[in-house]
Amino acid sequence: MQYTPATDRYDAMMYNRCGKSGLQLPAISLGLWHNFGSIDNYENGRSIIRRAFDKGITHFDLANNYGPVPGSAEENFGRILRQDFTGHLRDELVISTKAGYLMWPGPYGDKGSRKYLISSLDQSLRRMGLEYVDIFYSHRPDPETPIAETMGALHSIVQQGKALYVGLSNYTAEQTKEAVAVLKSLGTTCLIHQPKYSMFERWVENGLLDVLETNGIGCIPFSPLAQGLLTDRYLNGIPAGSRASKPSGFLQENEVSGEKIAKIRQLNSLAQERGQSLAQMALAWILKDKRITTVLIGASSVAQLDNNLDTLKNVSFTSAELEKIENILHGRG
Repeated sequence: MQYTPATDRYDAMMYNRCGKSGLQLPAISLGLWHNFGSIDNYENGRSIIRRAFDKGITHFDLANNYGPVPGSAEENFGRILRQDFTGHLRDELVISTKAGYLMWPGPYGDKGSRKYLISSLDQSLRRMGLEYVDIFYSHRPDPETPIAETMGALHSIVQQGKALYVGLSNYTAEQTKEAVAVLKSLGTTCLIHQPKYSMFERWVENGLLDVLETNGIGCIPFSPLAQGLLTDRYLNGIPAGSRASKPSGFLQENEVSGEKIAKIRQLNSLAQERGQSLAQMALAWILKDKRITTVLIGASSVAQLDNNLDTLKNVSFTSAELEKIENILHGRG
């Protein structure tokens, strides 16, 4: 069936300016890290992307190695673009991709060299069938490559018209300062930073957010639900089939301690008092900081996507609620 986007798709979504740039991003963006690869159900992924756009999500975030298998999320997304987002609809999308992790064998398929970054983006554009991406990221800093070389590659990519903007991911505050300075000296602005940030992972508060604010750079946290910990899935321990139950998963069993489960239960109780799910409160807690442009979510179903989008019905906190959250997180609850 031919897809026709909802005519009211921009009516309910909040849009925030990305740093001091002219670009606005939806308060919630969709990441294709999981559930959109070659091992996943294609039509389910397509339905999620359609629904996201119908609800005002214009920003879709990928990376060269998303899948599995690596590259397949970009291939599937490209197929969806050709089926459902032809013509002017491409101009309503902000599409990002990244390079920095292992993608192909040998010395040129990993990390931060000019050779790797430019080659990888060329491959990503072919997989998605695009002439350019809106945002291209250095996915991680490479201690073996000078930051000047990595940033020089990002600058060249913008000059070549292969990306409209560039960003950083997983860079520390000090690395970000250095990278931003190099980019500025070349005449290219760093648009956005994508760090890991959640109630359980707060390193960005120790300097990075200040660096971003000072330099007019936006922020899009990933893993805001701590790989599912900040949902109702772990209220009674580790459920079968969850990420923590799998030995190769990103969430390890030892991260789900009795102490953490107790905190999750207390946070869940507060969320219920607010009329929210725990996931909704955790996303709203990220968005409360005005330095955050948008929060990056994943989704395995349309229903899960809709649940996360309902976050936007209540994104404010009282000072008492914020204090209670801090007390819970620091074991004083």
